[in-house]
Amino acid sequence: MGLSFCGNDKDSNAYSVDNGVLDNGCFVDALNLVPHVFLLFITFPILFIGWGSQSSKVQIHHNTWLHFPGHNLRWILTFTLLFVHVCEIAEGIVSNTQMESNHLHLFMPALMGFIAATTSVVYYHNIETANFPKLLLALFIYWILAFITKMIKLWKFAEASLGVQHLRFCITALLVILYGLLMAVEINVIRVRKYVFFANPQRVKPPEDLQDLGVRFLQPFVNLLSKATYWWMNPLIIGAHKRPIELKKIGKLPIAMRALTNYLSLKDAYEEQKQNTDDPEKSPSIWRSMYRAFGRPILLSSTFRFTADLLGFAGPLCISGIVEHLKSTTEIDKSNKTGNMILGVYHMYSTELLQNTYVLAVLLFLALVLQRTFLQASYYVTIETGINLRGALLAMIYNKILRLSTSNMSMGEMTLGQINNLVAIETNQLMWFLFLCPNLWAMPVQIIMGVILLYYLLGNSAIIGAGVILLLAPVQYLIATKLADTQKSTLDYSTDRLKKTTEILKGIKLLKLYAWDNIFCDSVEETREKELTSLKTFALYTSMSIFMNAAIPIAAVLATFVTHAYIEEDRLGPAKAFASLALFHILVTPLFLLSTVVRFAVKALVSVQKLSEFLQSDEIGDDSWRNGEMSMPLETGKKYKYPGDTKAINRKGRFRMDNYEQPMRRQLRPTETEDVAVQVDDGYFTWGSSLSTLSDINIRIPTGQLTMIVGQVGCGKSSLLLAMLGEMQNISGKVSWSKMPDCEIHLDGNISGHDSGLPYEERSKNRYSVAYAAQKSWLLNATVEDNITFGSPFNKQRYKAVIDACSLQPDIDLLPFGDQTEIGERGINLSGGQRQRICVARALYQNTNMVFLDDPFSALDIHLSDHLMQEGILTFLQDNKRTVVLVTHKLQYLIHADWIIAMKDGSVLREGTLKDIQTHDVELYEHWKTLMNRHDQELEKETELESQTTLERKTLRRAFYSREAKNQIDDEDEEEEVEEDEDDNMSTTTSRRSKIPWRDCWRYLSSGGFLMVFLMVFSKLAKHSVMVAIDYWLAKWTSSNQRNESFANLFANSTNYTENNDGRQNTEHHSYVPVFIILCGAAIALCLITSLTVEFLGVAAATNLHHNLLNKIIHAPIRFFDITPLGQILNRFSADTNIIDQHIPSTLESLTRSTLLCLSAIGVIAFVTPTFLIALVPLAVAFYFIQKYFRVASRDLQDLDDSTQLPLLCHFSETAEGLTTIRAFRHEARFKQRMLELTDTNNTAYLFLSAANRWLEVRTDYLGAMIVLTAAVAAIRSSPQSGLVGLGLTYALTVTNYLNWVVRNLADLEVQMAAVKKVNSFLSTESENYEGSIDVSQVPEDWPQHGEIKIQDLCVRYDPMLKPVLKHVNAHINPGQKVGICGRTGSGKSSLSLAFFNMVDVFEGKIVIDGIDICKLPLHTLRSRLSIILQDPMLFSGSIRLNLDPEHTCTDDRLWEALEIAQLKNMVKALPGGLDAVVTEGGENFSVGQRQLFCLARAFVRKSSILIMDEATASIDMATENILQKVVMTAFADRTVVTIAHRVHTILTADLVIVMKRGSIMENGRPEILMEQEDSMFASFVKADM
Repeated sequence: MGLSFCGNDKDSNAYSVDNGVLDNGCFVDALNLVPHVFLLFITFPILFIGWGSQSSKVQIHHNTWLHFPGHNLRWILTFTLLFVHVCEIAEGIVSNTQMESNHLHLFMPALMGFIAATTSVVYYHNIETANFPKLLLALFIYWILAFITKMIKLWKFAEASLGVQHLRFCITALLVILYGLLMAVEINVIRVRKYVFFANPQRVKPPEDLQDLGVRFLQPFVNLLSKATYWWMNPLIIGAHKRPIELKKIGKLPIAMRALTNYLSLKDAYEEQKQNTDDPEKSPSIWRSMYRAFGRPILLSSTFRFTADLLGFAGPLCISGIVEHLKSTTEIDKSNKTGNMILGVYHMYSTELLQNTYVLAVLLFLALVLQRTFLQASYYVTIETGINLRGALLAMIYNKILRLSTSNMSMGEMTLGQINNLVAIETNQLMWFLFLCPNLWAMPVQIIMGVILLYYLLGNSAIIGAGVILLLAPVQYLIATKLADTQKSTLDYSTDRLKKTTEILKGIKLLKLYAWDNIFCDSVEETREKELTSLKTFALYTSMSIFMNAAIPIAAVLATFVTHAYIEEDRLGPAKAFASLALFHILVTPLFLLSTVVRFAVKALVSVQKLSEFLQSDEIGDDSWRNGEMSMPLETGKKYKYPGDTKAINRKGRFRMDNYEQPMRRQLRPTETEDVAVQVDDGYFTWGSSLSTLSDINIRIPTGQLTMIVGQVGCGKSSLLLAMLGEMQNISGKVSWSKMPDCEIHLDGNISGHDSGLPYEERSKNRYSVAYAAQKSWLLNATVEDNITFGSPFNKQRYKAVIDACSLQPDIDLLPFGDQTEIGERGINLSGGQRQRICVARALYQNTNMVFLDDPFSALDIHLSDHLMQEGILTFLQDNKRTVVLVTHKLQYLIHADWIIAMKDGSVLREGTLKDIQTHDVELYEHWKTLMNRHDQELEKETELESQTTLERKTLRRAFYSREAKNQIDDEDEEEEVEEDEDDNMSTTTSRRSKIPWRDCWRYLSSGGFLMVFLMVFSKLAKHSVMVAIDYWLAKWTSSNQRNESFANLFANSTNYTENNDGRQNTEHHSYVPVFIILCGAAIALCLITSLTVEFLGVAAATNLHHNLLNKIIHAPIRFFDITPLGQILNRFSADTNIIDQHIPSTLESLTRSTLLCLSAIGVIAFVTPTFLIALVPLAVAFYFIQKYFRVASRDLQDLDDSTQLPLLCHFSETAEGLTTIRAFRHEARFKQRMLELTDTNNTAYLFLSAANRWLEVRTDYLGAMIVLTAAVAAIRSSPQSGLVGLGLTYALTVTNYLNWVVRNLADLEVQMAAVKKVNSFLSTESENYEGSIDVSQVPEDWPQHGEIKIQDLCVRYDPMLKPVLKHVNAHINPGQKVGICGRTGSGKSSLSLAFFNMVDVFEGKIVIDGIDICKLPLHTLRSRLSIILQDPMLFSGSIRLNLDPEHTCTDDRLWEALEIAQLKNMVKALPGGLDAVVTEGGENFSVGQRQLFCLARAFVRKSSILIMDEATASIDMATENILQKVVMTAFADRTVVTIAHRVHTILTADLVIVMKRGSIMENGRPEILMEQEDSMFASFVKADM
């Protein structure tokens, strides 16, 4: 048969035009070729020239992207056009097979049309990218020509009386409509853009976002195809393989997705509701506002979802069609042919096409691709909306926080915990609810459709199967709710355990020195046991839920097919069987998810309830007296969108008088003294209860002077400051702040006019901003410098002056990165004094007229207080004539005050200058005088060698000195331990980034126990084999039915045969049933076993890993704690343990399940049609690369999401803690701006992460569709048993669902295995050697009896890597001697005290106590026989009894005796519960002095003959210190006491003094003798101390 355009049938007159040119069908088809050829001729040169010139240029940046009007419609129409062309080609080819010779004109024009349509869309895309609409003319002409030619063809068909029943007529009609619509779209572009036929074409700029190069999230701007397939993500995801994705790479959000935009739309909806409600009591509904702000995208997403679900049902129907028609593809009767020959060619009927198996296969493929595309689009839209909603809610909550009334916070109506929960939990709950929202209405529809189709296929038995599923759904819901409850209780236990662990780690030194580590370790283990019990319940419910998911479809299939076999008349054919099997698979997912969605809906209701309560809570009063707009709405935050933008409206511009600022100031000075800055008249203030805290307040604060507020503790000094700042509720009276003359509205004591660059708004506001240092210091999580400048511009001189005034330089020098070190919650822990000085420095640095300092000296020692008073307050602040209000207890500073306010019990006792008070209230003055004298005596004592500050610096230095030793290896908690022997060049990092951590997986599994691992692997394999067996058996069973029927039909003439056969067939048919039941039963049992084994393997692994970790860490040498940051260790116990406990098992289960499902499916398909394996190779390669790229990118984006979430949460809790400060400073707008930035950053990371997930899913789904297509085509070609074809296709369909889960779970597991890796890295630390070389039995019970200590040639170091800290020390201490050891910081005093307890590495020499070398003793014995008092008093939460005697070895009398000696008996007696009174965490409910005395009592309880005091008096006041000294002299009279002193006068009464320098002993002897030697070091110390 030759090829010819019009065919060469024998009797045809294909080329004759006798009846007229247009009546020749072939000519009409040829005419149809013209437009296509025309388009190709025109566009190809343009495309090639265009592309050639583009490639020579740099690639066009995306800021030229632009959508012409009707962009999306055009893409949709073009895709429909392509689909219709495919149908036309198929129809042509099928019709061609019916002809005698090949008629090319049947399918050739269609093929050209397909190519032309493809070209048109490529061409359009390029024009759009280049924004050159003139070239669209070519397309316009093409649509017109195509429309005309198709119209002619349709008209000819109509003449030949073809109708809708003929397929080609339908196709042509469709094409006419499509070309017409495309023509309309093109006309619309001309109408809008006026690029041709009009005089002035419209100039159009791309959207604002694209002009901003920082926007990298392009989903809203790319064309439809790229939107659907996430093509624009390719560079990002593939690039991640070479270098990690950083925050820079993901840029910022498009404007429409920023938190501010969404906040405004949500707020408008919320406010609108407020106005619309009639009764003001009713709170506006958040649901309604959410719907108003975000309803449209949710509806769009739901539409996508419905479309996808309906397309999902095409799968089973196509399978049924393919299996059905596989056998009946006999030749169509030739006799029929002539009837359909119209216009000289064969015309198919419309129904015929759907009986062609190849056509069905292609349809199946297209339906799958479309369904998946719509599904992913629906997911994407909901996720984007959810993220937008979360951003809006966060901004709303933050705005509310900034306006919360202080009393709410302090009266505990609104705790920090509640706020953190709102931010971290409730907003996320709502976001997740939005993600799952479309499911709420899509699922019921899906279920109903599924049941209807099943009924159509199987009749009544389908109802039974569906019934099984529906009955088990509530059980699933029950399990889901139980799961949530268990998770809650697990969380409670784990917080409890964490609290205990934190305490242990903080007090680890004390625990080791007292040999209490095991006792406390056991208490953690005890809590862990409870947690594990809860975890086991959790594991049980999880495995139940997994089991239900797997077992329900099996049970349903079993019930359906068995009942069908017994009640229905007709036999079950493979077509119906496998279609219904596929339907059951579809039904399972919505039913499983429905329980989850319902649970989330319930949670969302609760969250909204909490949110609306929060948004309704009290706000702080509008203190318009201080500044016109207190509660600035976020709109004012708008103008800070770009920090450099000074376009803020210059309302007060006319008062701008920078140049006159200094001179005007001078003239003002004389009058200023009379001026009053703040005045309070008849003020009654309260903290929210009806009782007033402050009553009858009449005070004035003079401008530019130093006012001091004094009074006893709790008399309302701080409250007075807050009342002036408007933080308290005002019952009556008023606070007035002087308004300065307009011209001077911002003379803020500018030393230099350096803030003139600020937006104008901010400067004028500054006048009413008050620099405030609260009593409880409040730091930001930022660098030291940021904490001090606090948003003001940096000025070097000023900064330096402030730092010196607060004597912060020495502290800053100690920090690892100077003043660029991060401090605050997540940064380095500073001591109280250091924190307080930074807060004061912040108040000093700010350029404000008013400075409020609330007890700035409380945590400072005397030197620093004096320095701060002199340099900071008197010199720095007063020289600039700033108004200072100072609350203080240090009466010796009263002489500096210009104005004094004395408070008592919430009202003002006296007000005036010191002179006034001296004359008018002698009594008060005398009282102050006696107090001041007492202070002076203390002063003399306190100017000692090492003050408290030196001590703080020392602890800081210790923390760093030891850390540097580790060379900042784990500079960052998360820094991965670099794999051994891998040189770190580009290629290895890439390979390492894409490697799966097999080693960690193996460690994890092996810690779960080998039996469990074996059980898991075995049961998993068995389960999947049985599942395949069930389906295979079904295929055999249904195929046998079919065979028998066709067999019976042959002998239909002999009736009696048929009857016989019927009986036999029935028995045979029923013989399949029992095997089927047995297999299903086995599968259900195996499902249960596998789900249980995986979960309990997880519990076993978690138990072992935590147990080993805890023991390793508790028994690690003290050096380990010096070099490992506490946060890092805690992370192992919190985040990492949580991942190991709860997340890994389910990921592992899901991963193994989906992998095995995919593998078994591919196995089944290969078994049915071996040719499929050839096609599998390219698909497998594609899959390999997709998962490899995705895993790396996903891990990076996951990390970015995690790392950007923390600062956001911290910012919220920080703001809530520092509310008063932020409001006093008037920095609300700046903090809002920061919050918006943090939210946007986190949202960007999350959006990219979800877009990456969509990227992966679209790709794996398309691969799955390819697998289905190849399997179907292979099956049709080789045509095996129809039952097996059904089996293969059903399995191919499941692959599409599970491919992406394989990759997603792999990526998750990889992230989670990092936790196992981190825990393992700690398991390799070595423990202290607890054994010792002497057996405990050889040590006398009462050793050390005498307390004689011999130190012989002792050398000590902290680590074999480091230099020795003690070099060849020799000393001899007699029993009962009181010994003092002194020396400068770092001379080795403390190291010596640690050496007594064998806490450090003694590598030469020895210490002999009462004849036993301590290095040979078991550690526990040694440490339990000595006692020590440390310099930092440490108490543990629990009872007082626990703190004195955790081992429970002593009687109560002994404990009371110890308390009496420590002068604590009366205080403890007064406490509720006496010895069992509660001690809060860290002993916070006792003062520092009391804590130190408890430590003394603790040392006394242990009747040891040797007591070591390590700088025990360093952090306590004089009174406590005197008690301590007395006790040591009396109670420990007969014991050996070694005191490590840093105030030399504490050891003047000692029997022996040892002076140390740089790790060796310089002098030792009796103090009197050493004092007499003029040149002795001891003498010089004592002189310095006097």
